[in-house]
Amino acid sequence: MTQVEIWHNPRCSKSRQTLALLQEHGVEPLIRDYQKEPPSVDELRTMLDALGMEPGDVVRRKEALFKEVVGDREPSAEEWLEILHQYPKLIERPIVRSGDRAVIGRPPERILELFGNG
Repeated sequence: MTQVEIWHNPRCSKSRQTLALLQEHGVEPLIRDYQKEPPSVDELRTMLDALGMEPGDVVRRKEALFKEVVGDREPSAEEWLEILHQYPKLIERPIVRSGDRAVIGRPPERILELFGNG
């Protein structure tokens, strides 16, 4: 079976629910606390390719940190990659990847799409 990875925030209820759902389905993912171990720009690109999204699509715009870091401007894709690398708290969570596909676990049941159950 392909290694499943979750970009996880243990303080986030949706992230905890997603991890539990994976485990209920017999999946023991590689757990990455992406805030303690921020993804590199290249890792972000790879994950975004798997998601089929642009960097601005995975930004938590309601975080107080968003206004502080971004303000009223709309960064370019490359600027977003740097921002998300430097401020991983702004990355939407959780993200689950299996092979070359990934989904954001909001709601947590969306991750079942990766396994043909969604």
